[in-house]
Amino acid sequence: MVFRPWRKLLSPSPFRCFRHLSSSSSRGCLNSPPTVAPRRVVVTGLGVVTPLGCGVETTWKQLIQGKCAIRAISPEDLKMDAFDRDTQLYVFEQLTSKVAATVPSGVNPGEFNEDLWLNPKEHRAIARFIAYALCAADEALKDANWAPTEPEQREMTGVSIGGGTGSISDVLDAAQMICAKRLRRLSPFFIPRILINMASGHVSMKYGFQGPNHAAVTACATGAHSIGDAARMIQFGDADVMVAGGTESSIDALSIAGFCRSRALTTKYNSCPQEASRPFDADRDGFVIGEGSGVLVLEELEHARKRGAKMYAEFRGYGMSGDAYHITQPHTDGKGAILAMTRALKQSNLHPDQVDYVNAHATSTTLGDAIEAKAIKTLFSDHAISGALGLSSTKGAIGHLLGAAGAVEAIFAVLAIKNGVAPLTLNLMRPDPVFSDRFMPLTASREMPIGAALSNSFGFGGTNTSLLFTSPPQN
Repeated sequence: MVFRPWRKLLSPSPFRCFRHLSSSSSRGCLNSPPTVAPRRVVVTGLGVVTPLGCGVETTWKQLIQGKCAIRAISPEDLKMDAFDRDTQLYVFEQLTSKVAATVPSGVNPGEFNEDLWLNPKEHRAIARFIAYALCAADEALKDANWAPTEPEQREMTGVSIGGGTGSISDVLDAAQMICAKRLRRLSPFFIPRILINMASGHVSMKYGFQGPNHAAVTACATGAHSIGDAARMIQFGDADVMVAGGTESSIDALSIAGFCRSRALTTKYNSCPQEASRPFDADRDGFVIGEGSGVLVLEELEHARKRGAKMYAEFRGYGMSGDAYHITQPHTDGKGAILAMTRALKQSNLHPDQVDYVNAHATSTTLGDAIEAKAIKTLFSDHAISGALGLSSTKGAIGHLLGAAGAVEAIFAVLAIKNGVAPLTLNLMRPDPVFSDRFMPLTASREMPIGAALSNSFGFGGTNTSLLFTSPPQN
């Protein structure tokens, strides 16, 4: 008899099979994991609520034309209705930054209709940040012509909408009730109004979407993470369609006071608000707080083709990293940003030279803008210094929308591809010394062929995200 020791190695073992756990002979070794076929993701719908206006067409037109939505704020903007007038005025006077980018409200075209989205009788559980998401999602779904009625379609449609801070103004009002010993007047809808995942929840409930119901919370990278996560849900087969983006409404006393105390907001331009947000400019001194929402409809490519959906762009890359350095400041080497951009490029299978436009995170802070610029210059190298790479930060026009910023700016990147126009950077009078020669942010919107666009988003805690989009497939 021939001795074959390898037979013992090939025989089933209790660590490779689970027969010893069951008396049923039909349950043998676990099946191998299924092979996941790559699923391509395209953008089929867009919706925005921004300080430049309500709606994609209104916002994009004003952005390209170089309009600025930043204005001086008043005590009424602080949302302190539960406090007496003297307290309101005192708090307002104490704020070192008195500029913001607010969403225009009204019933005219391009304005946010509060009566429609914030009706107190019907929507007592809806705070403003939720209403912005509902409005943007409504536009995006109509744009995508996606209104599923079949149970199977609704089960394969999900929502991924995150936020940065929730409704801080509701928290402030509730705290005032406790201080005034009026706890019984606290609304039973207080908790549902402040929970960040309720934006995603309300969109899901309104349309009956039973796919993934997800909400990322990663500070100023939230919108980008929400989109990237949603795309992966489609790629892995969790959904065929995802409504994805970010939302924020943080123009209130406590939010502004908190950012003022952390010295993150601009203070030099209170008398000239439209010059306050100046990404990459040598005279920048902090960001301008903004509000709004951006929502995209992401769809599996073949699903979109079968129903004849229009396609704005293809989602190609999602890069993430952590600075592992400081709660608010990136490391001066910019490695976190480089890693995020590199990983998005690797996933997309594109070379840096194939990227035509970068929508930078650049918020108008002294340290952050320079570090991101260095990271872009390092990664794109000759492509950047040749002048072929279009680069801008759109925060000069709309301020920093915090949890909504990544989603709105991703939409700007998609629109740049669709329209062949790279938007400008406002208020760039004296470029930071990191720039030279042809490596320079755009100071005027530029018509150019854009086949691939990258959008960066970075957040407190050292979280970094890059999204990469390309022209949609032609066949």
